[in-house]
This record gives sequence, structure tokens and C-alpha cells, in this order.
Amino acid sequence: MTDTRIPAPADAHFLDQLRAATDRAAATAEPLSSAHAGAPEELLARAEAAIEAARGELLELSHDLHAHPEEGYAEHRSVRAVADLLARHGIEAQVGVHGLDTALRATVGSGEGPTVAVLAEYDALPGIGHGCGHNIICSSAVGAFLGLAAALATGEVAGTAVLLGTPAEEGGGGKELMARDGAFDGVDAVVMLHPFSYDSAVQPFLGRRQLRATYTGIAAHASAQPFMGRNALDAVVAGYNGIAMLRQHIPDTDRVHGVITDGGARPNVVPETAEALYYVRSATPETLADICRRVEAIAVAAAAMTGCGYELQWDQLPAYLPIRANLELAARWTAHQARRGRRALPPGVTPASLAGSTDLGNVSVRVPSIHPMIAIAGPETSMHTTDFAAAAASPAGDAAVLDGAVGLALTALDALADPAVLAAVREEFEAAGGVLDVAAFLG
Repeated sequence: MTDTRIPAPADAHFLDQLRAATDRAAATAEPLSSAHAGAPEELLARAEAAIEAARGELLELSHDLHAHPEEGYAEHRSVRAVADLLARHGIEAQVGVHGLDTALRATVGSGEGPTVAVLAEYDALPGIGHGCGHNIICSSAVGAFLGLAAALATGEVAGTAVLLGTPAEEGGGGKELMARDGAFDGVDAVVMLHPFSYDSAVQPFLGRRQLRATYTGIAAHASAQPFMGRNALDAVVAGYNGIAMLRQHIPDTDRVHGVITDGGARPNVVPETAEALYYVRSATPETLADICRRVEAIAVAAAAMTGCGYELQWDQLPAYLPIRANLELAARWTAHQARRGRRALPPGVTPASLAGSTDLGNVSVRVPSIHPMIAIAGPETSMHTTDFAAAAASPAGDAAVLDGAVGLALTALDALADPAVLAAVREEFEAAGGVLDVAAFLG
């Protein structure tokens, strides 16, 4: 007998086709390359050796964070674990910086010359823990920072490395709040990574804004005097259906999805208040602005259709902009992943539809940045699932911590030690539009 409580399974054919198309594209793809020399081999080797020497501590940190997941802005144990590890290496870290209790900042190097920041995330998801693998992001960043500390201690390079612990990436927008407080002032380049189902030097990430639409109607008896009411739930449903019709007329990369957070209390009372929360995502800042205008028009029209009052609130938490990836830095990452036996795919190989959003986008329009992806599971394993959480503490996850730490450290060293690399990074950033005034753009 069929169990009617079980939902119909998703058809895997489209995912299989995506995987096959990616494999075909990867077979002939040319990796990103740089025309510049980068840091001297002896400095690269020194950083790599320091990371390998800290292998046990880095993996212990990754597994400790994984076993004790903490949600955004509550990562007190996690950030303390990072500070304690750094202290064992003689590096003082400040906790509670840039206006956030669980943000961290540590600095090594000469304090002169260029500055590269390595970013760590350590927040987890409710219910599934590190289903986005932030334990790997954090541990690889810490490892990269230790490698940079060892390389810069020689004094051969006049440069500075900063480790920034950035809270609440999962919806809280910690990086945007830190940026407003000056966390990235004076920083010349930013590097971080993310675990994924492919090794990819550049993966699209969409901008994301949040809209909370609250409607106010008039309560009435839903049977005896419905004509005296104005149904706030009808306004929500009208808006939801209007957005469903909008989806046919937006680019394939864009997304709008929402939930009804308040739909009334009882069927026999015309709902006086109702509310929906939407995420609006797009691939560029300009198209994000356009789709947000269209969604807002639908939300306003839903109120007019139903005779309800309305209040629209954008971005109770910071909006996320799309990532503007720096290809020169991504090419350096590609070379150093090859050193570790990994093949980082160039842009356009992995499906653009496999895209979420991250507050690193807000940093990438202020400072040249990369956010490469490192494989810890196959393409059948989706992020934000318990299966991905298991992969984040697996041997493949451990390998990503070490390979990623080396890749980040050596990429940062290239920017610090080779003026030609940094000049190419800056030139590319300026050609892509330079610094974007995030606050003005979001209005």
C-alpha cells in the first residue's frame, strides 16, 4: 500500500545531464593562467611546510568546530578555538572587533607594503550543523595564515597578512557589517575558499536581497459577515502568485523564492494581518536592482487588489551582492592547487545554476577578491544537507583543509611578493568597475 505521507521524489535526470555536460566541458577546459612569476619558490615552500607542520592542529580545529556547531552571531566557542590555536603559535588575536562579538582579527608581517586578508567563516546551519562546511573554511583560513606568518617572518617580503574571522555568513551578513566598520580599509586583496562538489577557480554566486511584505486587512466573521472584511492572507497569496508568474520572464540565473510567515490564526476569521518573506537573487548588481523593482511592484499591486494596507521592508539583515571574482588571483589559486594535485576548473565549466549567495560578494566590490571552490564530495551531494555535513568531517574534508590552506597562503604570497601580480590584480579590479558604493547602490 502506498504511504501517502511520502512526497514524490525529485527526478534526477536534469541533475544527471548537468553532471554529464560538466564532465564534457571539464575534459577540454584550459585552466586559468597568469603571466607573472609570483613569489619565490623558497617562500612558497616555507609557507607550505608550516601548514603541513600544523596539520594535526588544523584538522583538530576542523573536527572540533564540526562537533560543536554554532549559528551566526553565536559562534563564541568557535571563535575562541581559533584564538586559542593562534595563541599557541605566539599570535595574538582580537576577539569582538568591528562591532561584532564573534568577529576576530589577527595580523602578522611587517605592517608595511601591501596587505592581504584571509577570511574565515565558522557559523553553522540550524538543524544540520556544518552542512555548508564552514569548519573547512575556517580551518583552511587559519592554516593559510600560519603559512603566511612563517613566510613573512623571514623579512624577505615587506607585506602584511590579516586573518579576519567573519561571523554569520548564513544570512546574517557579518562581512557587510565589518566592512562598514572599516575591516577592509587598507586591504589590497582578499582570499577565502568554500567547499563544494567540484574544484572550481571561479563559481558564480548571486546577489540576494530580502523583502518582508506585511499586509493589514480588516477582521470579520468568515461565514456570517465576510463582506465586512479585508483579507490580508488574500494579499499575500496574490503577491505570491504574481511572483510565480514573474519567474517566466527573468533570466535563467535569477531566483525569487518565499514563504508565508503569517497566514492568520483560524479559518473562521478573515485574517487581519498576514506576512511573507522573499529572497530575490540575481547574477549582477544591475539585474538585482531591476528584479527587486519588479517584485516590489507586485507586492504593492497585491495590496491594491485586496483593499489591504501594506508595509514593505527590504533587508532587515544586510543584502548580499554578487561576487566579482578577480581572475588574476584565481589563476594564482589554480597554479597552487595543481601543486597539490587538484585541477581547479576555469569559469564557465561548472553549471551557473548551482549558485547560492554569500556576503563575500559585498567585499569583492570593495577589494579584489576570490572565493574558489574545493571539492569534498561528488556532484550528487548538495550543500546545506546532512550528507554535505558528513562530508565536511570526512577524509575528503580533511584533505580540503590542507590543500585549501596551501592554496590560499601561496596565492596571498604571490600578491605580497610580486608587484606585477598585485598590479594586474588592481588593474583588473578597476576595469571591472572599481569600488562600488554598496550603501548608495542598495539605497
